[in-house]
Order: sequence, then structure tokens, then C-alpha cells
Amino acid sequence: MDKIGFRAHNFLGLSSEFAEFEKSEFVILPVPYEQTTTYQKGTKHAPQAIITASQEVETFDEELRFEACKVGICTLNQMEIITADPQRMLEKVCQATKELISKEKKVVMVGGEHTISIGAVKAFWERYPNLSVLQMDAHADLRDSYQESKFNHACVMRRIGELSHFVGVGVRNLSEEEHEFVQKNKPDIFFAQELRKDDRWKEKVLDKLGSEVYLTFDLDFFDPSIMPAVGTPEPGGLLWYETLNFIKELVHGKNIVGFDVVELCPIPGLVAPDFLTARLIYKIISYIVNKERKT
Repeated sequence: MDKIGFRAHNFLGLSSEFAEFEKSEFVILPVPYEQTTTYQKGTKHAPQAIITASQEVETFDEELRFEACKVGICTLNQMEIITADPQRMLEKVCQATKELISKEKKVVMVGGEHTISIGAVKAFWERYPNLSVLQMDAHADLRDSYQESKFNHACVMRRIGELSHFVGVGVRNLSEEEHEFVQKNKPDIFFAQELRKDDRWKEKVLDKLGSEVYLTFDLDFFDPSIMPAVGTPEPGGLLWYETLNFIKELVHGKNIVGFDVVELCPIPGLVAPDFLTARLIYKIISYIVNKERKT
């Protein structure tokens, strides 16, 4: 791992009292990797846009009525990117994540394209052999190879599935190849159209997950009416409060060992998606901290 560095311009604009590495429970790991995006480009700019937008997020949570940031949230410098070899880049992400886990930090990786999740999942899987991965995503990402690469963002869950059990939620677009894979291998996928018809879908998703869960959140999970700034927007996604209600139940019922938020493509002059992403990250942190307060 590169020598750890800390940002002066950190997530939420926290004072050093709540952003020092040694005192922080959470660590923001920005990974501005973008090598395989296929439609709208720009994910490499996402970590900086999210951190900038987070400066305007209130640290007091109006729902939970406390400031989760007081447990400490350290923001690392952006990871240096390897462009020539995707496998080396993923190993770099893995090693960085492993080092942070070894220091008992809760890792929040901020992308960048979805491919980086492979490296993080590998690190958590080595720590938690019974790990489940929850994929919140508009796309199945189950191609074996795409554009002559097995490490394309369209293949991320195929690679993760070779490491760990996963559950996909919100999927509403897949290729014929992916459809055939699903029919043959029966992975646990909850399609978006099914969620609309089943009042018990949240309970069913949780039943499919083990006790330790890594959450990978592709922002195109949201409906493009509230999240247009993604590489491949798909109609029919979930909205803000129904998503938060599910995450709240997830955190309550499972041990979230780490999470990532990926695939934001900032749109110049449109700050709402950047702000939504910053709030989402802080809401997930806040739910985790709130659970700890009650146990």
C-alpha cells in the first residue's frame, strides 16, 4: 500500500479532532479509477466531487438525532492509479483495504468505476471467510468478459461471485449471456420489477445474506430521476426514502463490515447527484454508528 496520507479537504469538512486517522473509526478510501466505462465517462472525478459536496452536509442527522461523525471519519488521499494492468490495480486496492482492516478501521471505499469493488471484496473475504456481498445495482454485471477483459466493470459481480456469495438487488438490465448464466447458476438476484410486486422483498433479501455483509452500492441503483449522473442510467430504480428504509433494516439485521459507493459521473453545473451521494455515505455510516450505540 502507498504510504497513508490524509486530506486537509476531508469528508464532511471535519475538524482534525474528528478526522485524525488513529482516532477515527471510519476511513474514507477514495479510488478515482476509470478504465472500462462504456457510455458516459467521468467516474474518475467522483471521489473529489463527493468530498467537495460533503462539505455542505449537516453532521447532525435529523432522523437519528445525533452526530455520527464524532466516532471519527478520516479521509485518505486519493489512491494513485495503475492504468496499464487492471489486475495490478485491483491487487493494490486489496492490499490497501487489508492494511486498513488490520488497523481495525471500517473502510468506506469511494469510486471510481465498479471494478474496484473486486479488490475490496477480496480483502474482506480473506478476513471473513463466510462473507456475503450485497450488490445494489441496476445491472447484473455478470459477463465473463467484456471488451476483451475479465476485469471490465460489466464483469465485476462475475469475479466477486468466484470469491464470495452475493445477493443482487434492483437489477433491471442484463445481456443474453448474463440471462443464460442466471438461468444456469441461479444466483440470488432480486430484479427491480419484482420489488414492486412483493411487500416482503426486504425480508427475503436479508434471509439470503449471511451475518457478515459487504455492501457494494452502484449509484445507478437509484432511479435516474434522482440520480442522473451515472455512466449507464436505467429507468425503474428505487427512490431515496425506500432505499434508506432498506439500508436501515440491513444494518439492523446484519454486521456491515465495510462498503463502497461507486459509479458517480459528476455533471458539471449539477451538484445535486454529488450531494445525494455524500449524504448516502454519511447516512450509511450513521446507521452503523446508531446500531453500535444501542448494543
